[in-house]
Amino acid sequence: MSEDAILVEGLSKKFYRYHSGRPWTFQEMFLRGADWRRKRHEFWALQNISFRLAPGRTAGVIGRNGAGKSTLLRLVGGVGKADRGRIETRGRIGALIDLGAGFHPDLSGRENVFINGVISGLTRKEVAKNFDSIVAFAELEEFIDSPLRIYSTGMQMRLAFAIAAHIQPAILLIDEILAVGDYAFQNKCLERITQFKAQGCTILLVSHNTDLVRRFCDEVLWLEAGALKAYGEAEQVVGQYLAEMGARTRHLTPETSSVQTASTGAELKLNENRFGSLEIEIEAVNLYNMTGEAIQELESGKGLRIEIVYNAPQPIAAPIFGVTITRSDGLVCWESSTQSALLPVSQLHGKGKVILHLDRLDLIEGQYFVDVGIYQHEWEYAYDYHWHVYLLSIHSAQGQKGILSPPHHWEFMVAENL
Repeated sequence: MSEDAILVEGLSKKFYRYHSGRPWTFQEMFLRGADWRRKRHEFWALQNISFRLAPGRTAGVIGRNGAGKSTLLRLVGGVGKADRGRIETRGRIGALIDLGAGFHPDLSGRENVFINGVISGLTRKEVAKNFDSIVAFAELEEFIDSPLRIYSTGMQMRLAFAIAAHIQPAILLIDEILAVGDYAFQNKCLERITQFKAQGCTILLVSHNTDLVRRFCDEVLWLEAGALKAYGEAEQVVGQYLAEMGARTRHLTPETSSVQTASTGAELKLNENRFGSLEIEIEAVNLYNMTGEAIQELESGKGLRIEIVYNAPQPIAAPIFGVTITRSDGLVCWESSTQSALLPVSQLHGKGKVILHLDRLDLIEGQYFVDVGIYQHEWEYAYDYHWHVYLLSIHSAQGQKGILSPPHHWEFMVAENL
């Protein structure tokens, strides 16, 4: 057994599609004999998938509908058997996949908590110990002894998630549960998942919300028609995925688009450090200090000006400009966008410049990247995104650890002044 929390090697899963003329009764089946079986067609939902996830890491699984994302999660969770390959896991698995599976409408909420909790892997003693916390989390104290059939869909979702959230797993599998429920419920889901992550839980997350995947995940698997199309750092794989989806939508071919050179001299390579449909392009990114001098090095605590030169050959409605400052290991140190800054843009056409002013940048000494992107107005995909191209070195006279280097000072007070 490896030291990985999840190890998947050569995983493949086969299903069958049946002809529309398949028998629907036993009588039809016996009359036709075995001939109807020959009319089924096999297809591979997963083909030769391999990856490993270290303890405490979070991996996202993205791809279009039918790519095999949910099949992968179910096999990792022990639901179903692979046709080829192997899966190894370490520790208790908690699954937020089919919320409410196992609920019985004629039983009370209390009874369903105990039944579903045991089905989910808890002992009856563990369910009893956590019962009050489960009910409080679901906010269903007044209805817990009522039959489940009177619960709204939202109430059932809250109860199901509350049970799943108290399993305390070593591995957590999540399949699109954040796409349902009201805003408050989604926030509660995110808060609980953040707690799991902080506690060192290994998480495998399936979601169509690429912004969520980018924020929560350390690495990402991109599935395409059952095959692993890309696997790597979250920012890079999500950027590549959004770029291709945007290009398909507008019948563009990214592989034939022009490749430009950054103002810093770093070469831009499409689908490596540059992603997007290129309907609007970033022509240059320039870094300046507060005196207007072009820089690649900055003293900690000093101001920084980031200029983004763009070109929109055709009118683009309400694009979003974003800047993220990351470390070389991918840690996001700071990010902002014209949307978060409440700086709406109605439409862009032609050439122009967007400038971001940072009054002071309080980072500790080290090497950082200024990642810059222009996005569709609902963050559905990137028009142009430059990843780990623009290097910024921060210098500081103070030896510190961490990320931030805020203005500060120490003060001593002797006992007579207390």
